[in-house]
Amino acid sequence: MPPDQPPALDWTAEGVPISRRYGDPYFSRAGGLAEAAHVFLAGNGLPGRFRPGFAIAELGLGTGLNLIAAWRAWRQAGAAGPLSYTGFEEAPPETAAIGRAHAAFPGLAADTAALLPLLSGAVDALELPGLSARLIRGDARQTLPAWTGRADAWFLDGFAPLRNPGMWEAPLLAAVAACSTDGATVASYTAAGHIRRALQAAGFAIERRPGFAAKRHMTAGRLER
Repeated sequence: MPPDQPPALDWTAEGVPISRRYGDPYFSRAGGLAEAAHVFLAGNGLPGRFRPGFAIAELGLGTGLNLIAAWRAWRQAGAAGPLSYTGFEEAPPETAAIGRAHAAFPGLAADTAALLPLLSGAVDALELPGLSARLIRGDARQTLPAWTGRADAWFLDGFAPLRNPGMWEAPLLAAVAACSTDGATVASYTAAGHIRRALQAAGFAIERRPGFAAKRHMTAGRLER
């Protein structure tokens, strides 16, 4: 698939998009927004760690549910200034696909509409109330090491390691650590042993926590350096 083309998708009966390339859903069939809260927010100690200037980075922006969950949590927490967000995504979905994927979450309609230009790749940056968001397109193995930013929390949400191993390579996870602030955290739905070991080798203290829905475990960690 050329990098400038939107991904080919199939759909479950519940409206969850499935990547044809990787054969994996964009978010949990048990509820994408609930998954975002359990894995990516709670896994990073959010919203409790929010402070002015807090920065989140995500490997695998997808349809943007994790971004929306974080932005809503930021606003509800009454944090000062905008939340900084950077999403690394090789192939943003088309606008219609994002709308279809979010149809199961009618309460998100306003946030989805505001973010659509970024989520679809029409723009690479957006400034919204309480949010300063950036999209970096391309293979994260090339784009992340070149990034000059630093994140306080990471959402590791690429497709499953067995289906998309490039998003979970040890050098890329080492780049995650290199692009982190002191004490930065990571969270992921996967608890694969080689992923946990690669994060540990990069400097993260890793723990295995209860996973979301049918998944027994997930991964969370904090950078120690």
